[in-house]
Amino acid sequence: MSFKKFAAQANEVIKFALEEFDIKNKSYTITEPPKEDFGDLSCNVAFLLTKELQKSPYQIASLLVEQYRHYYNQNKQEFGYYISSVAAHESGYINFKANFDLIGNEISSDILENNLSFLDLGKHKKVIVEHTSVNPNKSLHVGHLRNVVIGDTLYRILKKTNHDVTVLNYVDDSGVQVADLLVGFLYLKFPIQPADKNIKFDKYCGNEIYVKVNELYEKDPTLIEKRKSLLKKLELGDPEINSFASKITLKVLTDQLVTCWRIKARYDLLNFESHIIRSDLWKKTFEKLQHEKIIAKETEGNNIGCWTFDSSDEGTKIIVRSDNTATYIAKDIPYALLKVGTIEDIFNYRIFAKQWDDTNLWSSTTDNSGNVTRPIFFPAEYSITVIDSRQTRLQNIIKEILNKLTQKANEYRHFSYGPVLLSSRTAKSLGIGGASEKSVQMSGRKGIYIDADFVLDTCYSKAKEETMKRNPEITGEDLEKTSEEIAISAIRYSLIKNDLEKEIKFDMIDSLSLEGNSGPYLQYAYARCCRLIEKSNAKSFYGDMNYLSSVIENRIIKHLSKFTIIIEDTINAMEPKLIAHYAYELATLFNIFYEKLPILKEIDTNISAARISLVEAVRLVLKVNLCLVGITPLDRM
Repeated sequence: MSFKKFAAQANEVIKFALEEFDIKNKSYTITEPPKEDFGDLSCNVAFLLTKELQKSPYQIASLLVEQYRHYYNQNKQEFGYYISSVAAHESGYINFKANFDLIGNEISSDILENNLSFLDLGKHKKVIVEHTSVNPNKSLHVGHLRNVVIGDTLYRILKKTNHDVTVLNYVDDSGVQVADLLVGFLYLKFPIQPADKNIKFDKYCGNEIYVKVNELYEKDPTLIEKRKSLLKKLELGDPEINSFASKITLKVLTDQLVTCWRIKARYDLLNFESHIIRSDLWKKTFEKLQHEKIIAKETEGNNIGCWTFDSSDEGTKIIVRSDNTATYIAKDIPYALLKVGTIEDIFNYRIFAKQWDDTNLWSSTTDNSGNVTRPIFFPAEYSITVIDSRQTRLQNIIKEILNKLTQKANEYRHFSYGPVLLSSRTAKSLGIGGASEKSVQMSGRKGIYIDADFVLDTCYSKAKEETMKRNPEITGEDLEKTSEEIAISAIRYSLIKNDLEKEIKFDMIDSLSLEGNSGPYLQYAYARCCRLIEKSNAKSFYGDMNYLSSVIENRIIKHLSKFTIIIEDTINAMEPKLIAHYAYELATLFNIFYEKLPILKEIDTNISAARISLVEAVRLVLKVNLCLVGITPLDRM
């Protein structure tokens, strides 16, 4: 939008002035100043020329500004059309003020007439985003939700900017955690169905079986040997064991997906680890690793009989154990090669389920019967794997191995984020952690976590209570739907608004806030826009933004004009919180505008029409922002 053009013209001003002094290839920055009084953009170039020109920053800034004025006055061109003024500040900065009359009407046209035509940043580039990938032995906890929300938001942003996105969910149905469930069912004789008919199967497996089996390993070491035996049978494809394991993991996976779908995540493909291990994909990869001497078989020491990889940064890592079972990282190598196109896709696929958005969810299958027309999932020009920072070491090893196997390894990216911890207040309420601990790390094995469904249900109840209090006219199905959408909004926003690299200390009370910097706050601003538009009875939005001259109106116009810049920055930095922060600032500016200026009651019809048009522009941009972070815009709350 127009702010980008304004910034480009400010850059041209500086370039022209430097050329007049025969100064070339000089680096400088143009940024927004800390105070509005300084202007809308400031340049630091004068500070960088003090040695060359032997003058003070203010003197240099004044000379550069004079050169621009000289050029503009002589040529009478529309060179500075987006710039209303250029001035040298006594501090030495060159300050630019924007032409909000022009910018206001241009963004009005971009938003109201052109319906926010998006930047074609993707050029239909094929991108794979893998996220969620929770072991199918338990229900999702709030830490998993951060992965889901980050991955799904990335998908939405990439899709909106014309990337061809495929979303993967990797199902580790042959790992140690599944073997733990099998120990519980086959040797400890846990019932297949929980006694409580209302409990979800994934929660039953996680809380009642997985945790208790791990507690029993310390008391009965023979169970660990049974687990090892089951793990080997899983990898070798023992028909009876694999059939039973498949039955269990599919039931868990189905319940996990219900939670993910509830929070509005969607996928294109489920890849089952068992299919990779028992296919030629793993066999060919293992042979290639040996042939290229990337891995070696240990003949002595603690790792005798194991195939290991010596990482230049991470030390020795076991790829295949001495009993010939593949480790966690080994199973990821062929999958990574498949994503970037080094290995040909050999799998068959079937439709697994119809999702909440009416799209098909596909899955890999060992069934060779029939030919089904399906999307092309692999390869991608670049692949993003969303895993928390505790897995960085393993991801670095995969990247290093890929570098030795293929020139395409640079297309594989680990999208890291900080894990979710429990705040001391929340941990205390659950009866876990010490009194002096500031936070507690979650552990599915130990049963230390907050179930994702519990968080959503709790937030739903609070949202329903608040909705009934504020809008008693909303009842029945409308009340249920509104409350659910507010709950989803609160959770998704709380998990996307933070810096990626930082740990989140999840606090039940704070996360359920429906006010302040929260998802419901954005929804409320959107609903307020809708009410204003409805009450105005406006059939079209023709208001001339030149009639808007207050500080708050200009702030909104400026913020709206920066939307495409935020989209570009989000894609370039792969930082989804930027969208959330932009939306929050827009909602805050709008609420100030709503409270301080008359909109429907404005006497001057020209000003009133312009303000209603501005409200509609805010509504449309908020709607796009909400959808990008997976929040449903609500017409009323």
